[in-house]
Amino acid sequence: MRIGLLQCDDVAEELRERHGNYPQMFAELLERPAAEQGIELQWRVWRCLDGDIPDDIEAVDAWLTTGSKFGVNDGHAWVARLEDFVCDLWQAGKPLVGICFGHQLIARALGGEVIKSPKGWGVGVSFNQVSEQTDWMTPASNGLDLLVSHQDQVIRLPPDSRVLGGSPFCPNYLFQMGECFLGVQGHPEFRPEYSRDLMELRRELVGEARVREGLTSLTAPIDDDVMARWILSFMRQAMAGRVAG
Repeated sequence: MRIGLLQCDDVAEELRERHGNYPQMFAELLERPAAEQGIELQWRVWRCLDGDIPDDIEAVDAWLTTGSKFGVNDGHAWVARLEDFVCDLWQAGKPLVGICFGHQLIARALGGEVIKSPKGWGVGVSFNQVSEQTDWMTPASNGLDLLVSHQDQVIRLPPDSRVLGGSPFCPNYLFQMGECFLGVQGHPEFRPEYSRDLMELRRELVGEARVREGLTSLTAPIDDDVMARWILSFMRQAMAGRVAG
C-alpha cells in the first residue's frame, strides 16, 4: 500500500530530538499492524506547510493528512491550495484520512464549518463513545480514547457525512464522508510522553487548569492501536470500492 503523507506541520524543534517528526510518528503507528496483516507500506511525504502540494492524485494508493499548529481558518495560501487538492480527491473517490487539522480540513474544504471552540483547549486523553459501528472497525470497540491537542473543532459536517463517534466536549470527533474520506480529531500517532512534553511547552497558551487536567488524564489507556487498525482497514476498503466502482 502506497501512502501519501500530507505533512502540515513539524514537531517543535525542542521536542524533535526526543520524539521525532510526524513522518516517523505515523510510520511507527501503522507499520506494526500493517506487517501483522501482511501489508507492506510504502511512504511518500509532501511538505504541504512549505507549499509542496501534490499535483497527481494517483501518485499513491491512499492519502493521510497530519495535524498542525496552523488553523484551517488562518488564511494561509498553502492551506487553500491543499483544500483544492482535497476537493480533487473527493471528486475522484480517492481514500483520504484526516488527523486533527486534517479532519478539520476535510470538513471545511467540502462545505462544513470549523471554529475556535468556546470550550477551550482539548489536551491529554479525550474519551469518546462510538455511536455507529461500521464493517471496517476491526477490532470493534464501543469507545475511542485518543490523545488530543486542539482548539478548533468541526461544528458542522459537509453533506454526505455521518458522525461515528464523539463526546459532549467534541461531538463531531470521528466522521466518515461517503466511502472514501475519514476524519478523526484525535492524534493516534501521539505517545503519552510526547503529549506530556507538548502540554508543558504550551502551558501558558493552554492554561494552567487545563494542562493540569490533561496531565492527569495521561494515566488512562489509549486506543492508538485500535485507530491504527481502523485506518488501515478503512483505506483498504476504500481502495477496493474504488476499483470495483
